[in-house]
Amino acid sequence: MMATDPSSLPPLLIQRLHPAATTPQRMSADAAGLDLSACLPDGPLVLRPGERCLVPTGLALGIPSGFEGQVRARSGLALRHGLAILNAPGTIDADYRGELKIILINLGELPVEINHGERIAQLVLAPVAMLAPLEVDALPAAARGAAGFGSTGR
Repeated sequence: MMATDPSSLPPLLIQRLHPAATTPQRMSADAAGLDLSACLPDGPLVLRPGERCLVPTGLALGIPSGFEGQVRARSGLALRHGLAILNAPGTIDADYRGELKIILINLGELPVEINHGERIAQLVLAPVAMLAPLEVDALPAAARGAAGFGSTGR
């Protein structure tokens, strides 16, 4: 499968709401996600085990119509500290213009300090199929039918 030419796609607009905010960046040429950083210029935030918080980025996004932003955890923070994103992947709709904030939870055993400018999540942009809902009396048959959890293997 061939990658889409980035020059043929609409841009992701980024508005800095706080002068100390960090612009999202890809950390390698083929990285799927843009790293998002904490905007905490007044000092670090400490997340105790089991605690969750809303971490500001100081940014607002203009996601093009037909796309969504998916906020995902950074694997290194998950492995080293047990930090996770509660609603992962969190969805940012194309019509949302407020500040992007990340819901972090400490699933580890020790407190974790989050500092200003620290990369805390990643943003993946994906196309969205805007299908219109249509109510029907019955759905077309499918081989799997109504078989649910675990029905396709162990």
